[in-house]
Amino acid sequence: MSSKQTAQHAVVVGGGIVGVCCALYLQREGLQVTLIDPAKAGESTAKWSCGQLSVGEIIPLSKPGILTKIPGWMLDQTGPLALRPQALPALVPWFLRFLGNARHARIESIAEAMSTLTHHVFADYARLLDEDDLQTLIVNRPVMQVFNTPAGVDSERDHNHLRRQLGFESQTLNADDIADLEPTLAGKFSHGILLPQWRFVTDTEGFIVALTNSFLAKGGKRINASVTHFQEAGASASAVVLESGENISADHFVVASGIGARRFFSQLGLNVPLQPVAGYQAVVKDPGVSLNHSVIYGDGGFCFTPMTRGLQIGGTIEFAGNSTKPNFKRAELILEKASKILPQMNIKNVEFGVGYRPLLPDTKPIIDRSEKLKNVLLAMGHGQLGLTLGAVTGRLIADLAVKRDSDINLAPFSAYRFK
Repeated sequence: MSSKQTAQHAVVVGGGIVGVCCALYLQREGLQVTLIDPAKAGESTAKWSCGQLSVGEIIPLSKPGILTKIPGWMLDQTGPLALRPQALPALVPWFLRFLGNARHARIESIAEAMSTLTHHVFADYARLLDEDDLQTLIVNRPVMQVFNTPAGVDSERDHNHLRRQLGFESQTLNADDIADLEPTLAGKFSHGILLPQWRFVTDTEGFIVALTNSFLAKGGKRINASVTHFQEAGASASAVVLESGENISADHFVVASGIGARRFFSQLGLNVPLQPVAGYQAVVKDPGVSLNHSVIYGDGGFCFTPMTRGLQIGGTIEFAGNSTKPNFKRAELILEKASKILPQMNIKNVEFGVGYRPLLPDTKPIIDRSEKLKNVLLAMGHGQLGLTLGAVTGRLIADLAVKRDSDINLAPFSAYRFK
């Protein structure tokens, strides 16, 4: 862009990890960017996550055999994945789409598409953070999975084979390997998997705050407010309208507001089956135990991640339909199970939290342009991979904004694949 030209303006709706990464990448294109979110920086869905950069998490949730598990989810609210029975009628159409992705051919297709995104995770974050920040905010150690029996490792064998075909390694661990890597778990597990390409962040909240501060330092503007709708001018949006009635005009708009994006679907002409899935976390502030890695307890459906603000324990998820009233008994349950693995853990100071992951039936995000309002870009539906895919999504949204051909085929991430 010539220095004589007036910089174009972009508005990003949603200040979570995906939104702030979109804002930063739009800044790199020379745009003036305003980021809008009702919450303060860091208070978003990704704060209440396991903090993993899960580059090999490309297998959709709709794994074979999932249909037989649904009755159990309804009956057993203590399992790693729960379904509130009262939410089931409204969720039936979503689950039918979900089960349609459980076929082997669909799983391979989805994994291939997701791998085109996850291979770029670290390179795309490196463009947003200098080397010192990278070393401070991202822990350069792999992630581990541990299981009670060999069956857990066996259940992942086919999926890990597919991951290896697509460039993601895994290594089987025995009791000695687990003890060497994680002395705190010595004698507790004899079966595990090492994911050598995965990493984790030192603090989920702090990571988002650091990116936001970088955005502001580069001249970005962040407004604490809610957007109600777009003002339209023909086939484009001309402004966003805040709850206060204030209008903010721009040349480009990005919807990156997670499950909150649903309020814009009618105006944008979208038919997207986006469902909130509650993910519960417990942060133990002074745990009195030390872990070196983020550790996924495969049979429990949750993980431990050592962070600067404490030991973050979570990952169990719940389909609650449109209910936004959290069931923190789920978080208490995680803590109870974690205490059985680490009975020496000090749980006197614990913070519970929940994040509502915006999940689509095929587990793929949407990275696209609105067909109705051509200057509105869509970055949503990242499910459990918002933290992982934030920077990749930001770069691709910037490509769309400046109409630059992408190095990634975006067709699998179309907003219109659900017609």
